[in-house]
Amino acid sequence: MLKINRQTDYAVRVILALSKKETGKRVSTSEIGREMLIPPALLQRIVAELASGKFIHTQAGRDGGISLAHEPKDITLLQIVEHFEGELYLSDCVLKPGDCPFDKKCPVHCQWVRLKNLLRDEMARVSFLQLVEEGKLIESSLQKNASPAPIPATVTSSIFITDSISA
Repeated sequence: MLKINRQTDYAVRVILALSKKETGKRVSTSEIGREMLIPPALLQRIVAELASGKFIHTQAGRDGGISLAHEPKDITLLQIVEHFEGELYLSDCVLKPGDCPFDKKCPVHCQWVRLKNLLRDEMARVSFLQLVEEGKLIESSLQKNASPAPIPATVTSSIFITDSISA
């Protein structure tokens, strides 16, 4: 089953929470943890990893906290996922070229490569600015409970892709 791990999911939540804040604003890790429901023990490790990947800045002390190192429009879902998971692959035959005796003459191998590239390309198109904007649309739709607004196509596409992959 293709599935990102919990740490990666939490890292995406941290970047999303910071993307919602005004540019350059430092936020305490405990505030992010409460807002995004991330256990404190995991949060420290995730923050350290995001800082080592240069996605966030950290500052210790009373006025410290964490902030994005880049604009949300310049951080993609693919960057965060691959920082925590490594490069995405759907099959070992794609991961280790030459290990499979059928390699490049295999129609399945060609499809695994094509599908991997499609998934990576789609994730590279999703910026955290886009996720913030889509989150606002979803929130506004939920608030207008009597007459739900249509969900943006990118959100429904994401739901379809997620459901299709996990099926």
